[in-house]
Amino acid sequence: MAGPLDGIRIVDFTTMIAGPYATMILADQGADVIKIEAPIRSDHVRRAGYGQRNFSAAFLNNNRNKRSISVDVKADAGRELMLKLTQHADVFVQNFRPGVMARLGIDEPQLRTVNPGLIYVSMSGWGESGPYAHKPVYDPIIQALSGLASVQAGSDQARPRLIRTILPDKLTGITAAQAVTAALVARGRTGQGQHVRLSMLDAVVAFMWSSDMGGQTFVGKEVSSARAATFIDLIYETKSDYISVSVMSDEHWRGLCEAVGHPEWLEDDRFKTAAGRDRYANDRLELTQEALLEKNADEWLEILDSAGVPCAPVLKRHEMIHHPQVEASGIVVETEHPHVGRLRQARNAARFDATPTEIRLGAPHHGEHTRAIMSELGFSNAEIDGLIADGVIGDFQLAAGSST
Repeated sequence: MAGPLDGIRIVDFTTMIAGPYATMILADQGADVIKIEAPIRSDHVRRAGYGQRNFSAAFLNNNRNKRSISVDVKADAGRELMLKLTQHADVFVQNFRPGVMARLGIDEPQLRTVNPGLIYVSMSGWGESGPYAHKPVYDPIIQALSGLASVQAGSDQARPRLIRTILPDKLTGITAAQAVTAALVARGRTGQGQHVRLSMLDAVVAFMWSSDMGGQTFVGKEVSSARAATFIDLIYETKSDYISVSVMSDEHWRGLCEAVGHPEWLEDDRFKTAAGRDRYANDRLELTQEALLEKNADEWLEILDSAGVPCAPVLKRHEMIHHPQVEASGIVVETEHPHVGRLRQARNAARFDATPTEIRLGAPHHGEHTRAIMSELGFSNAEIDGLIADGVIGDFQLAAGSST
């Protein structure tokens, strides 16, 4: 059964993580995603970090369900090929700094001349204007300027801290994927394509405002310096391992007090209301931590769960994949990659009843589908061979056995 985006063709002219992750989400959902890479210089992520048989784990985990064509877009013939590819596409996604695409001759106005209904997506670090627009950027740089590192520190007085995962990159990818589907819906109603612009900075600032920017929400009544809500986070030490416990409602607070053997906390004026428990959060969490040191993690999890208190073990990555809840959800799957062998990956998170997603293709070799895609565009074998000889396109079959 085809995925919800079956029949949609996307030209993926992105590198690194944010762009490829966005297009992989769409590929998982059924879109035909054609990844463009230069013949000589492939996506940097192919060579980044842990890998096997010329495939890095990062590349495998951000580029599955795509086909790869190798094109030198700086050559006139390569640019013409890009125009022809786009003529038959629904979406074009690129994540280069402002100005690069215009210099290559494949910016939005140029591609729209061959495909008026095209959805053209520009992903960037900072956006198209402003003093930082043309600066290079990576995930930690966005964490720094956006205020996210300060939020992670807990207060404005503490040393800023990075989140130890590339959240801005991945969040921007998810936001871009949602924007593409929204633009497709709009085109379905109006028949018009459009230019969708998205920056990593904008994605993170919008993301933070949901829960972290309350002190800047009321105009004229801003809080000049954010304090830490608590000096203890919601990870607690027990006699054996760490657990997480979180109580919000009166019911959960009552369950916790009774479960840890301290019903007198219920009569403490500091904790009788949700507002009081928030105001005196440090006192409340310190008492909770002292109580939880009395038993092993497994004992506390059973006791707290029986009392209806939200709780969970704190798992390491290798433990998480084997947890019964993760196994029951089916989020982690194993597939056979034609070049690398057996892989373990996370499936697409959204589950569609009528149009389920699937892993149809493993991440491709550099230029693996060049010949097939060129044939689909109407090129003869002789024309393809000529373009390969001229260095305009690359052929995986000829490069087989060499490092990409």
